[in-house]
Amino acid sequence: MFGSRQNSAVVGLDIEAGSVAAIEVSDDGLLQRTGIAPLPPGVAREGEVLDAEALGIALKDLFGQYKLSRSVRVGIGNQRVIVRTLRLPRLKSPEEIDAAVRFQAADKIPMPLDQAVVEWEQVDPSPEAAELGQMDVVVVAARRETVAGITAAVRAAGLKPMGIDVSAFGMIRALQGDIPPPPPINYEDRGEVVAPVVPARLLCNLGDVTNLAVARGSTCLFTRISPFGVEGIAQRLSERRGLTLEHSRQWLMHVGLDEPVERIEGDPAIVGAARDVLTGGAEKLAGELRLSLDFFGAQEGAVAVEEIVISGAGSAIPGMPGALQRELGYQLRVGHPPALAGMPEADIARFTLPYGLALAE
Repeated sequence: MFGSRQNSAVVGLDIEAGSVAAIEVSDDGLLQRTGIAPLPPGVAREGEVLDAEALGIALKDLFGQYKLSRSVRVGIGNQRVIVRTLRLPRLKSPEEIDAAVRFQAADKIPMPLDQAVVEWEQVDPSPEAAELGQMDVVVVAARRETVAGITAAVRAAGLKPMGIDVSAFGMIRALQGDIPPPPPINYEDRGEVVAPVVPARLLCNLGDVTNLAVARGSTCLFTRISPFGVEGIAQRLSERRGLTLEHSRQWLMHVGLDEPVERIEGDPAIVGAARDVLTGGAEKLAGELRLSLDFFGAQEGAVAVEEIVISGAGSAIPGMPGALQRELGYQLRVGHPPALAGMPEADIARFTLPYGLALAE
């Protein structure tokens, strides 16, 4: 517990296949309380709520145990949520922007819009858009039943939903303060001091699914969900050795990718299998990251990505960051939001995304 309790606190809530993580933040950004609760198999999978009633019971127990604020902001991230950045002519009124967004969304969003919740927000234009006299608008579309499952669980637990946010946006907010801003460039020969262009970064939350976003500062340039994540690696170990998923997750953390397998305590067959699935899982995760970089790079107006920053449960597996860096050849590091400093590494990894969700937009 950090700081004092305030009535205006909001809880960021991140739901994964094996657990739900909650972090309470006051309106001035002060971290107050945290809590994690396990989820039974079948409650959620690949970012989708499958059993709203069971999730509601788990949330009620979690919030009662840790005395968390009832105001929540929930993350949503699965393949039934689509995010697109549209470049439009510079328009003035919200009505004009809304009409232009819905006209273009019919072609850009691969789902029936009459079955979706559609929201948009104008963001700071990229230098390229500003130079052309255009504007950038981020559009989010989510299947109505996906949103309904989350809100039903939240309300069943007696909680007040303050908003449902794209998980990738919460990740961007959480990691925005992770590095100091670049210094201004001083052109001494012309007597000018100008702000540098903020570099683009690929941000990845390695959870039960893999949330990926290319961001420049606080602006999301691109986002994608890969259904393969740490849960998929644990599932492979579970099937090979007949373990429960919870035990498989624990073995992955114990074995990691750093130490030689002969030095690791435990059943040699399980240790060897855990190392095998982790090695293959790291290669597949790297492939997903590479695919996202290639897809983003092929888009009109794409900028160079200078760094990869990872978070989530996968980032806490010993040796995983190094394995991904070797596979990708990019500068890669684990993100550490300053507000979470002092927590154990595994807790920082799990709470990074819900912390960003809790922050005021």
